[in-house]
Amino acid sequence: MRAFRAKNGIEWDVIVGRESWGTVVAMFIPRLGDSPPRQTVLESVSADGALEWIRELSAEQLQDLLDKAELKPTE
Repeated sequence: MRAFRAKNGIEWDVIVGRESWGTVVAMFIPRLGDSPPRQTVLESVSADGALEWIRELSAEQLQDLLDKAELKPTE
């Protein structure tokens, strides 16, 4: 997991998840407020590799991922 403050001031926790069919995703979960969770598909084939990659990203790169993220589907 990694904490991140977006350019609009919202603080997010960024976690790596795996969908039931094996796709690795970055999930953006707001720390406070009513912003809905978001997720985006990652190119990584392993959750461990994706987590390491997320930890190395700059704030600008995380913002780019957040900008591409879609609302997390509800189940």
